[in-house]
This record gives sequence, structure tokens and C-alpha cells, in this order.
Amino acid sequence: MFENHTSFVFTSESVCEGHPDKVSDYIADSILDAYLAQDKFSRVACEVLCKSNAVILAGEITSAARVDHEEIIRQAVRIIGYTEPSEAFNSETLSVQQFVTAQALEISQGVDVAKNPTHEQGAGDQGVMFGYATDETPELMPLPILLAHRLARSLAEDRRSGRFPWLRPDGKTQVSVRYENGRPVDVCSVVVSAQHFPSADQADIREYVSQDLAPRALGDWFHREIEFLVNPTGSFVGGGPAVDCGVTGRKIIVDTYGGAAHHGGGAFSGKDPSKVDRSGAYFCRHVARQILKEGLAKRTEVQVAYAIGRAQPVSLKVETFGTGDAHKAEAFAKDFDFRPAAIIQKLDLLRPIYRQTTNFGHFGKPGLSWET
Repeated sequence: MFENHTSFVFTSESVCEGHPDKVSDYIADSILDAYLAQDKFSRVACEVLCKSNAVILAGEITSAARVDHEEIIRQAVRIIGYTEPSEAFNSETLSVQQFVTAQALEISQGVDVAKNPTHEQGAGDQGVMFGYATDETPELMPLPILLAHRLARSLAEDRRSGRFPWLRPDGKTQVSVRYENGRPVDVCSVVVSAQHFPSADQADIREYVSQDLAPRALGDWFHREIEFLVNPTGSFVGGGPAVDCGVTGRKIIVDTYGGAAHHGGGAFSGKDPSKVDRSGAYFCRHVARQILKEGLAKRTEVQVAYAIGRAQPVSLKVETFGTGDAHKAEAFAKDFDFRPAAIIQKLDLLRPIYRQTTNFGHFGKPGLSWET
């Protein structure tokens, strides 16, 4: 896509931990981790909705573990920072409703090795997954989403440190980058919406963003000519699930590559790795990184597709966007084992590691097995 234009501007966004959709994602991944900590073979597919003073948990869970869902939910909300007693959505007084059943037998007979006619672990669902990597940053991530995540993460760190006590958990960031001949050359504009207490002065917030937050988060990409749009409506006091509805899996572009690559449509949070929506996408990212490290391309996208209950993928495709030998890259990718059980073993996915993936993107962060 990027090689088709001599000059263009590309924009990506990120969101903070307290964004209503991310509150839902974090609760879902906290519940997943709690199950995997007791029973690594837990089958978890849970969805969360947050609104006003209520959290609704729904989905399918089959496990030998015993997990107190309500306590996990309250603790997750507490960690995020919604603890103000005066607000409708806070960790101590929120209402929890649960609609959880066991995993469908038709799914388990395709996923469980003992029940599958081929005696292999089949994919937990049909679907298409994509992985992407580009050499435009050391993290092998597109620059716009990488910088947007840095701004959002820095907002959260500044709030937690107490340096800026007027900051609240909700927030959104957006970064626009100008490209020339397929390479990033300049940050054009930055949008930051930072939730704050009523006592905060908007002029102070704008100065904080443009003079303190942005230079730290953008690093060498910061310059004085960047256009900054800070709390564009004039204030951002009401935020989080108290005023907006949050649902699991609505930030799939934030979670991946900021729109720079295709997306198969499947969300990540709340799903154990038998669901190839998650594990397949993680593995495609891993393979895309390896293609770049082998010098086979400067930018690549890996697509894989599965049928429910079947271990081998139904298709595998590699695109190098004219930056390398697509045939060699695809041959290289086909040497990797894309069967769900092999992916789970190679990336060591049967561990309670998923809460650390929820915020600021699932890719480009250190400490994750698909990023090493």
C-alpha cells in the first residue's frame, strides 16, 4: 500500500487503560489469566460489557479451575484506577451480572485431541488472521501506531506516578505521520484527549501535552512545528464506563497495526489460545518478524486461514509489497508449523500472560514470546 504513493499522511490511534472498551478487554483477560493460573487447559471465551455502574460478563468457559469472577472484575477495575466513590463506575459499588455457560460440545470435539477424529488439536474456530512487520522502526512496527501507543502509555504512567494528579484513567491519542516514497519522514499532527478532574485548567493540560508528554513519548520524532490538538471539545471530565459503553473486542485496529495492515476481524481479549483468532494472529506476527530478520523483505504481511476442528491451515499467503522476494518469503513461512498445538507450544501460550497484552497493543512490546 505505502509504495503506491510518493507522498501521503497516515494516521493511527491508541487508547488508555480507562477507555470503556479497554476496561472490558482488561477484565476479560484478567478472567482468562485467573483460569490459566489454575488450569492451563482451560477453555475460555468471555465477553464483557461495561456501562454506568454495571459490568456484564457473558461467554463460554470450561475449566477445572474455580475462579471468583466478581472479585477478579473488581480488582481489575481497581488496578485501572476507577476508585472514585462519587462516580457511578467504581470498583467497590459496581454491579456484576454473569451469563456464563460451558464450551459447546461441537467445539470441544474438534479442539480436544482425544475427541478429534484426526487425534490432533484442531482450530477452535474458522477464520482469517494476519501478521505484519516493517523495518521502519526497531520494533518492526508501523511508526504511527507505535508513537500513538507511546503517548497513551506515557499518559497512564504520568497518572500513576502522581506527577500530574489531575489526570484520570480515560484517554485517547492519535498520531499523523507523513511518508515519502514509503518511508516515514515527519510527524504532522498529534491529537490527545486526556480525562481530567474538573479543577484542571485546559491551558495547563495543553502545555503538559505539547511541552512535557510529547517530547518524551515522541523522542527524535518530536519537533516544534507539530500541530497539537488537546481535548478538542474544550474539556474531558466525564469519561470511562460512567458515561460511555464499553464492549470487549471493539479496539481490534488499536490492538494490531493501526490500520497499516489487513485485519481478519477476530478480536483477542478474553480468548484462550485454542482460539486461533488470538494464537494464529500472534504466530503470523512472529513469522513476519522472522521474514524481516532473514533479510527476505523490508515489509511483509502473512495471512493464514483455518477451518474449525482442523489442525492444518487451509491457506497461507505472504505479501512483501515489492520490498523483497515474495516467493522466497512464502517458502520460508511454509517451513513454520501453523498447527494450533505447535503454535501454543512454540510461543508457550498456556500461561497467565494475557493481562500484559491488553493495553497499548499486542505487538511491538518486549517480553512477549511472539516478539522475540
